[in-house]
Amino acid sequence: MLSGWITNQVGDDGQRGNMAIKVSTYNGRSQVNRQALHHLQIANTDMIRSASTTFSIRTLLLWLFVAVLPTITEAQPADKFAPLLDRADELAPLNSLIIYQKGEIVAERYYRGMKADKAVNMKSVSKTLLSPLVGIAMRDGLLEGPDQKIADFLPEYYAEIDDAHRNQITLRDVLSMTTGLEGTSFGTYGAWVASKDWVKYALDRDIACEIGACMTYSTGNTHLISVILSRASGKNLRSYAREAFFRKLGIPMHKWDQDPQGYYLGGNNMALRPRDMLRFGQVFLNKGRYKGEQLVPAEWIEISWEPRTISPWNGHRYGYLWWSRVFGGEQTYFAWGYGGQYIFILPELESIVIVTSSLRNRPRGVDHNQAVQQFLSEEIIPTLRASGDR
Repeated sequence: MLSGWITNQVGDDGQRGNMAIKVSTYNGRSQVNRQALHHLQIANTDMIRSASTTFSIRTLLLWLFVAVLPTITEAQPADKFAPLLDRADELAPLNSLIIYQKGEIVAERYYRGMKADKAVNMKSVSKTLLSPLVGIAMRDGLLEGPDQKIADFLPEYYAEIDDAHRNQITLRDVLSMTTGLEGTSFGTYGAWVASKDWVKYALDRDIACEIGACMTYSTGNTHLISVILSRASGKNLRSYAREAFFRKLGIPMHKWDQDPQGYYLGGNNMALRPRDMLRFGQVFLNKGRYKGEQLVPAEWIEISWEPRTISPWNGHRYGYLWWSRVFGGEQTYFAWGYGGQYIFILPELESIVIVTSSLRNRPRGVDHNQAVQQFLSEEIIPTLRASGDR
């Protein structure tokens, strides 16, 4: 037996419509969940009591059938996604999957104790969450543009720096991970966060290559962005992010790590609910618009997605805090966090796929990221393409 949610159309805020009825498919026949119909009957009790006519059981059932039928008909393509929801259960430690296409959630399920209202650690998806803030800051004149040197915002640090390489680093370079400095992620992450000054540690890293000549993935770079946004706006990153962007999406900003100087960690450990991740993705899919308002400049979306470098360890392309690759024949832009946290955006299919995964009880000997990306390529995308062609 396969089951899924049949829903009304979803708006820009990612919320369900006024009615959600669970439908099960058994032996090829759809069955409306009786409990859902029971709630629908209760909801209309007052109306029935107020009528002078006494409804027969047959009349009542006919009325309920007519009331529910439009919802089932509108979301019928969701049945195509039910096997995907069952298949995702095999991809431990994946604990949530949302598939959104052409304005509606066509599939959604939670696994292994995960709940829809639970915020999860986004890990390095947090890097991509900074992207709209940079675009907004440039629109509002807080930042001059990608070619502005980061030294403008860090004078006390640059007072001790006299080499030409570091003095030439721009916002473009930190956004695209092409500063040429060795990173603070992976094997050096622990030493970096244990240091007394995260900005100084990031700027003091050895030179690995010329600026723009190689990709050196580094949370130190996105932390520099956090400090720069804080100084440019006169607010801490959490306050600026909430007021400039996330509050308009109805996304709460939970507290997260701060460095020894009090700056919020840029690029790691922010927490969102899966539906919050979807709202974020909708802004980029809709070219910066949300509920009719242009929250992020459309041109910023375009230049953020433009590839600037290629990762030497996975072959993915990288723009301004966004990854990109062709999956299943579709150009895909994505935010990616350690352990299997993803926001996949497929513009040509007008679709978004959200995946979160538990950071605990992870099976050994399994490349979970490869499994998720293969699932997207070989199963989700073909289903989205078939659904979109209906």
